[in-house]
This record gives sequence, structure tokens and C-alpha cells, in this order.
Amino acid sequence: MKKNSMMKKIICLTTLLLVSFIALLAQQSSLPPVDKSPVDISYYPANYPVLKIQDKATEPLAARVIYSRPKKEGRTIFGGLVEYGKVWRLGANEATEIEFFKPVKIGGKKINKGRYTMYAIINESSWTIIINKETDTWGQFKYDMKKDIVRIDLPVQKMQEVVESMAMTFEKSTTGMNLVIAWDTIKVVLPVTL
Repeated sequence: MKKNSMMKKIICLTTLLLVSFIALLAQQSSLPPVDKSPVDISYYPANYPVLKIQDKATEPLAARVIYSRPKKEGRTIFGGLVEYGKVWRLGANEATEIEFFKPVKIGGKKINKGRYTMYAIINESSWTIIINKETDTWGQFKYDMKKDIVRIDLPVQKMQEVVESMAMTFEKSTTGMNLVIAWDTIKVVLPVTL
């Protein structure tokens, strides 16, 4: 009698665990998969959120860029995956966004505090970086030149090392900051005056 009661409890517990496991799998399958090109954020000053929580931030937050980091994965990037002479979202997935927390100047043009989208037109020897007032858009498919705030041509710089995942980082400059954009064996430097 005790054996039957114990067996029924084991069967009930096993069934409950199995149903819970199946429900968990079903719930997980409705979640999106991990993106091939993960989103990243760069700040100026560098590592601002960490410095802020450690009470080590000596400068106020001036800018941040939010972008997806596509990988090279053996592909020809410039002139291949990213076509010369065409508008590019400057990363993958959603168009890259830059936010300024104070007024800045790019190419001598004043840009108000706010959030903007960045695009680029890639050529072999130069990139045209575009700051556009449209936000929250995927790719460059709805790019509207009429919403450009500034365009600036930057020389391409060759690098010795290969950058596998596209990267953006801010660095201090004598007039404010530079946004360094690098992928494959190419980088460009966007000067931003504070």
C-alpha cells in the first residue's frame, strides 16, 4: 500500500516537472534569439556610467553612441558588404544613434543637444558621415536627405590590425572629443567640438 502511494507521488511529481519544463521551453521559444550583431554603447567621457556609480566622474556626460556591431567573418567589407557610394546605416540592424547632452559643433556646424541618427557614405579614400534628425529607424531604407543636419567628409586611415567586430569609441581631443569608427583594416575619426 505504501509502495503504491509512493509510486503515485513520484509519477505526479515527475509529471509536474515535465509539464513545467515543457511550459518553460514554450515560453523561451517565443523570445527572440541572440542577435548576430549585438548592440553596444560608447560614452564620452569613456565608461561614464561606471565612473558615475563609483563617484569618479570628473566631467559631465557629453555624448553617447548606440550601434550594432557586425562581424567581418571572412567577408570583404568595404566595396563588398558595404557598397561604395551608397548610404549605410553605420553598423547593423537599427540605424546608429548618437546623442549629445550639450550643444556641440561638427564640421563648424552647431548641433543642439539631442538624439540623432548617423549614416555614412563609404568610398575608398574617404567617408561622408551624416548626422540626421530622424530617429528610431531600422537600417537606411527610410533615409531622407532633407533631414540631414550635417555632412562631413573624413579621410580613411588604414590600420595594421584587423578589427573583427565593428567598433566605435570616443577619445579626448584638444577641442573636445573624437568619435573613432573602425572595422576591418579601416578607421575614420569624427572630430566633435565641445
